[in-house]
Amino acid sequence: MDQPEIEAVFVDALQNVAESVTELVGFEVAAISVVRDDSHLEMVAVAGSDSARAELLGRRTPIAEIEQELRSAEHWGDLLRFVPHERMTTPADQLGWVPDLVPSDDPEMWHPLDLLLVPFHDDEGELRGLLSVDVPTDRRRPAPGVRSHLQRYAAHARRSLLTGLERAELAHRVRLADAARKIVRQVSSELSIERIVSICQPAVTTGFDAAGMWIQTFDLDRGGGDAVHGATEAEIVVAEEFKVMGRAAAELLWQAQEVALVTRDTFPEIDGLTVEEEQKARLWEFMATALEATSLLFVPIGAGQECVGNMALTRRGTKDEWSLAEREAALEIGHDLGHALKNAQTFERERRLLEEVRELASYKSRLIATISHELRTPLTAVLGHLELMESARLPVLVAGSMQAVQRGAQRMRRMVEDLLVLSQVADPSRVLDPYPVDLAQVVEDVLGLLDVTLTRQELTVVFDAPDEPVRVPGDVVGLDRMCTNLIGNAAKYTPKGGTITITLVPSGEMVELSITDTGVGISPEDQERLFEEFFRSSDPEVLDIPGTGLGLAIVHRIVEQHHGTIDVVSAPGEGSTFTVSLPAKARPV
Repeated sequence: MDQPEIEAVFVDALQNVAESVTELVGFEVAAISVVRDDSHLEMVAVAGSDSARAELLGRRTPIAEIEQELRSAEHWGDLLRFVPHERMTTPADQLGWVPDLVPSDDPEMWHPLDLLLVPFHDDEGELRGLLSVDVPTDRRRPAPGVRSHLQRYAAHARRSLLTGLERAELAHRVRLADAARKIVRQVSSELSIERIVSICQPAVTTGFDAAGMWIQTFDLDRGGGDAVHGATEAEIVVAEEFKVMGRAAAELLWQAQEVALVTRDTFPEIDGLTVEEEQKARLWEFMATALEATSLLFVPIGAGQECVGNMALTRRGTKDEWSLAEREAALEIGHDLGHALKNAQTFERERRLLEEVRELASYKSRLIATISHELRTPLTAVLGHLELMESARLPVLVAGSMQAVQRGAQRMRRMVEDLLVLSQVADPSRVLDPYPVDLAQVVEDVLGLLDVTLTRQELTVVFDAPDEPVRVPGDVVGLDRMCTNLIGNAAKYTPKGGTITITLVPSGEMVELSITDTGVGISPEDQERLFEEFFRSSDPEVLDIPGTGLGLAIVHRIVEQHHGTIDVVSAPGEGSTFTVSLPAKARPV
């Protein structure tokens, strides 16, 4: 049963009570009103007179006016309160309906302005409703017997009203809780603030009978402005002063775990917040024109101790009050949304950081490529002229110097070539276009290329691979460079007469390539920085061997590009084993 149906059943029950009073107790008119918010009573049931029903049904009366009349009333028993017309303080034209009776001078006769009221309080003493009766059938002020009879019916009416209110409020809370749970389920996995708003808006506005909903998210890094998000567009135009006011109010309300209500006539008092009258006037104008609202429920949004935003729910027209249950439920939703927004903001912050890192990496790659190209041209000229001078007869001292220059230039050329390769494999904008590559054939080609070096070093190479092709999706140029660097390093750092063992095996969804040498080994300290650019070991034996410090950094980047991993097991003097694991099948982009 939804809220309108529950309300209809509740009102029908009160209408039956009112009709029983008119039929059985001796009054021509009986009316019941209920407290709809903290300040008004609304007439929901009227029995006995069509004209009274037409005038009174739906009428709202300030509770303060009723309480003022009750203070001057005569107490007829526990429940009945009689206000004779001479004690009335409310003007007759504000009563809504006055019976068409001729006033009498007889003090026992019923005066048209007499009031007989039954205030209904709950167990905590809160006023929840009011029964009023008018026009006794005998036109006389009720005698003790009639009063006793009315008292019994009033007690029954009180029970009916309180029970109905409890059921309606329970159903209302369940409906709001369902809306909150629905929101949590739907937005908990969302990582976009716009998506969170678009998903929440229908559930929240429906659950709260709201005309609109807006969310202000705070810039927690204080690096930019706060944003206000609506249901149909990412951001609406809100004056900066309202954003500042909203943030200050939300942070204070979050500390107090309270919500605030803004109406056409009232502005909330929030401890610690000072708002000038001119600002209040501008806010009311903004509500009326831009938001088309007559009331606004302001809800802080947060997680833990941190306030991350606020939510504004609006209503318009005569049904613009917000019950206590609605306010409490709105605050709970503020908690749920806080966790979702916190996750989304964290994700967005990490996404921005990742974009910055990628941009820096791309800039670094472009810079390295530019410098390398600029160095390559003069190096080519130097090496070309050195080759021309090799045939010339030069003094021994000059020839020695020329050879030193040539060695230095060749070393610099290797550095430039490595830098160019690094700039390519490290560029995050470079997209890998994989196709099946036979990794066993790549290893065979690299061994053929390094055959002279391996033979000169008298190294024994053992290559263990399946007879059939071992294919991985990738870039053949990159995989060739990876194998060249790994096998070349093994040859470079393995003493003369050593052994290099290469193993290539499929392993489930991966292909493993292991290269083991009997070389100098790597210390645990050096292993931690092994794949850093330009890193060279502090081992004197290793430092004596020429190198750029880029080979393994290039290998690491190539492996990452292919969605693989690389591990090393080594100890000084015991050789090293590098194991590369690559996916056997292409991964979806």
